[in-house]
Amino acid sequence: MERVNQTSSVSEFILLGLSSRPEDQKPLFALFFIMYVVTIAGNVLIILAIRSDTQLQTPMYFFLSILSFIDVCYTTTIVPKMLVNFLSKKKSISYAECMTQMYFFLAFANTESYLLAAMAIDRYVAICDPFHYVTTMSRRRCALLVTFSCSISHLHSLLLVLLINRLLFCDSNIIHHFLCDINPLLKLSCSSTLVNEIVINTEGLITLVSPFICVIISYLRILIAVLKIPSAAGKHKAFSTCGSHVTMVTLFYGSIIYVYFRPLSTYSIKDRVATVIYTVLSSMLNPFIYSLRNKDMKRGLRKLMSRRMS
Repeated sequence: MERVNQTSSVSEFILLGLSSRPEDQKPLFALFFIMYVVTIAGNVLIILAIRSDTQLQTPMYFFLSILSFIDVCYTTTIVPKMLVNFLSKKKSISYAECMTQMYFFLAFANTESYLLAAMAIDRYVAICDPFHYVTTMSRRRCALLVTFSCSISHLHSLLLVLLINRLLFCDSNIIHHFLCDINPLLKLSCSSTLVNEIVINTEGLITLVSPFICVIISYLRILIAVLKIPSAAGKHKAFSTCGSHVTMVTLFYGSIIYVYFRPLSTYSIKDRVATVIYTVLSSMLNPFIYSLRNKDMKRGLRKLMSRRMS
């Protein structure tokens, strides 16, 4: 274990990554490089398809295009540094770079969480109040939802990073993770983390749980409305419009709840694997989940590809 001067804070951290075994580094590099390329290509295609097809200029696809953009930013905050460290012996990250990575990682993660809630609200209005859908989900309200999602997420991230910045790291600078996240840094600190833990368990919990509760309430209302539809075909059509979103919500929130809704003392290698799911895997699967189960998206992608090839 690398020790540092116990009278001062560290100038850099060592990211142990997913594995410390040398023989694992090149296979992990190849795996995450492929995942990163697929993530960028898939999400950029989704954005281009939505922007170029007039039939996809609806609130649902507007939110999806923003979600794809956030996924590109989200993975770019994390994966390039991972790839460098897989091929590096030291695997270091400067203190400033660590704080910057954590700020954007938390900001984009929370923005995605609020966007998923906005998409759930959109599906609720479309199914439960279709006659007022156009006026309720107007461009102005959609833009306000996105602005709110970004603003609250960046403020939340700034607060957490400022609180982390006041801590001292004077015993070890080894982070048992592949990125700069809150829990590993709190475990590493040699100063009191009481204020941080209070904020995380109050403001942090409210910020994280609020969009999740919004998603749950929206889909409970949708379920009640769909069960009242007399025809089986009508029920299937209503459920099919929500299937992709439910899959994404389950993948994203399921892994986040596993990582953050447990005591700090229980943090382990399993948390790193769960973090891969909501940071890298969900962003990579997003284009497949929303395109393979959506006829409009498949048509839009075909039109985009035919334009590019002609």
